[in-house]
Amino acid sequence: MIYAEASPGTHPTIDLGCGVLCTLNYDSVISSALAVIATVLIAFWVRSKLRDGQPGKVQAIFEWGYDQLRGLIKSNVSEDALFIIPLALTLFLYILIANWIEIFPLAIFPILHGANADLNQTLAMGLIVILVVQWYSIRVLGIGGYLKRFTKPFELPVPARIVFIPLNILEEAVKPLTLALRLFGNIFAGAVMIGLIASFASLQLPVVGTVGGTVLGSVLLIVWKAFDVIFIGFIQAFIFMLLTVIYFGAAREGLEHEHH
Repeated sequence: MIYAEASPGTHPTIDLGCGVLCTLNYDSVISSALAVIATVLIAFWVRSKLRDGQPGKVQAIFEWGYDQLRGLIKSNVSEDALFIIPLALTLFLYILIANWIEIFPLAIFPILHGANADLNQTLAMGLIVILVVQWYSIRVLGIGGYLKRFTKPFELPVPARIVFIPLNILEEAVKPLTLALRLFGNIFAGAVMIGLIASFASLQLPVVGTVGGTVLGSVLLIVWKAFDVIFIGFIQAFIFMLLTVIYFGAAREGLEHEHH
């Protein structure tokens, strides 16, 4: 195994000797594997808390979130599209945990990082979402209706709609990329900020000195981590889940037009 030299903005890699497809970002693999294990354990733990009758705090929070997501899907997609709930909830929980891994101190766990700070992972999730969306669109609209989606806007005459086909295809093709880059960009930027603030402590500040710089850097790091990792990490997980639901709603475009 050959370890690739690390540089700013990259991840330490292992080259298994058979090209790009065999080159692994081993810190991302470890971080994402930990997030997967934590997601499964938390899901089973929440399941163990579900009871008939008076719900506990965990069940009350879960049922509230479940009802909100169900209402969102019913209003934006369809009454019969509740199969999206397991997918959306799993994505939300996994992304949230993968983001919150960044809370671990780098000095103690240098191999761990916010797993979504790797474009490979966010792009993989984006591709999975869009592939399921395409399957759903074909299932609802049929092959003919699915192909007609790429001729919108439907209000225009057919010759005019043909002009929009390349734009509609491009719009659909870039959806996984926009999903991936939005999540990756926010999490990666937060990780970069954490690194910059952590290095702030090593500066020889003329006013506060080395000790003062260390204390100030530590305080700034705690404040930024609390805001970026916990709050922004939650918001990004919610946005990814919300966009997933919206894309499923867009997959039905043309259905009402066909009925009319």
